[in-house]
Amino acid sequence: MKAGVPNSFFVYGGPKGVEINAEAGNLQATCRNEMKLESKDGEISLDANNIKLPRLPMGTFSAAGAKQKVFEVCVCPNGRLFLSPSGTGSTCQISSSVCL
Repeated sequence: MKAGVPNSFFVYGGPKGVEINAEAGNLQATCRNEMKLESKDGEISLDANNIKLPRLPMGTFSAAGAKQKVFEVCVCPNGRLFLSPSGTGSTCQISSSVCL
């Protein structure tokens, strides 16, 4: 099934919810600008064996002799996510412009 409006805005909704299910294949959503997932009263769950964020920016942290391959996911005040090398405590306080 393919649905679209070439020069306008397309809305699909249901009063009790909308379900999209691909039993035997992949589900892909693409857009030209921003894609937004929003839950007004609940939560958004990403339930999978692997969740990949291949373009997640890397923060910088310099600790003497630290050569780690373990990272933590950090959140900027504006909601942007980034990776930071994991330490004994949180390393999310970084000295780079990744949150700007």
